[in-house]
Amino acid sequence: MTAQVKRRIDVVVISDVHLGTYGCHANELCDYLNSITPKTLILNGDIIDIWQFRKRFFPSSHLRVVKTILNLATNGTKVYYLTGNHDDLLRRFSDFHLDNIVLADKLILNIGDKKAWFFHGDIFDASIQNARWLAKLGGWGYDMLILINRILNWVLERMGKERYSIASAIKHGVKSAVKYISDFENVAAELAIEQGYDFVVCGHIHQPQMRLVNTKKGVCTYLNSGDWVESLSALENTDGKWSMYRHYQREEHEVRVIDMPLVQRKSANQ
Repeated sequence: MTAQVKRRIDVVVISDVHLGTYGCHANELCDYLNSITPKTLILNGDIIDIWQFRKRFFPSSHLRVVKTILNLATNGTKVYYLTGNHDDLLRRFSDFHLDNIVLADKLILNIGDKKAWFFHGDIFDASIQNARWLAKLGGWGYDMLILINRILNWVLERMGKERYSIASAIKHGVKSAVKYISDFENVAAELAIEQGYDFVVCGHIHQPQMRLVNTKKGVCTYLNSGDWVESLSALENTDGKWSMYRHYQREEHEVRVIDMPLVQRKSANQ
């Protein structure tokens, strides 16, 4: 049997894996991580869901994700674990280093002649900053919604129908949700422009995105790595070029790399 040829990538960014919850697609993430050899792996927050962590639910597939990441670090990959809101208990240990593993709250990297700023993005979420209990309740509700959605898709697949995402329908169908996502992206990009960064890379909102933001103060590329609950997506950078990876689990286990066009949009503040 021929061994799989692993793709070599300069920088890989994943976020919002939510290990320890029903919605996490751990097997698919392991498939992806075992198919690549990254020089740098950035875990951009909410990798382990400490908010909803239960001793009775942490299956072997979730533990295998942790082991796979540790194996990458052992074999030379530089791993940055950036804390998010669901794993914010780790923030007390920020700036911890262990061989190729670094725990931090944010990261600045030079990619070619460009400067990239990485952070989870929960600092822009007022519900987390001002009403932590409400945010935790929302996280529990989201996990239950994803579990219900899995049952629905199991039924749809056996009826020969296409899968359906309830959460995505809400995000794209409710005006307040659409506005929240747009405001999040604009604030992150505008703050990056003010501080002189060429790229700003976030997670948190589970919305994979690559777009160019143009304001009176400058231009910045906003990127979001999505999640491994719904989108099953990651950002990849090779030779200075960003791509969005999307994992599709079908009978033939097809995976694709999509070069998403950078759509230029002006900031709402212009």
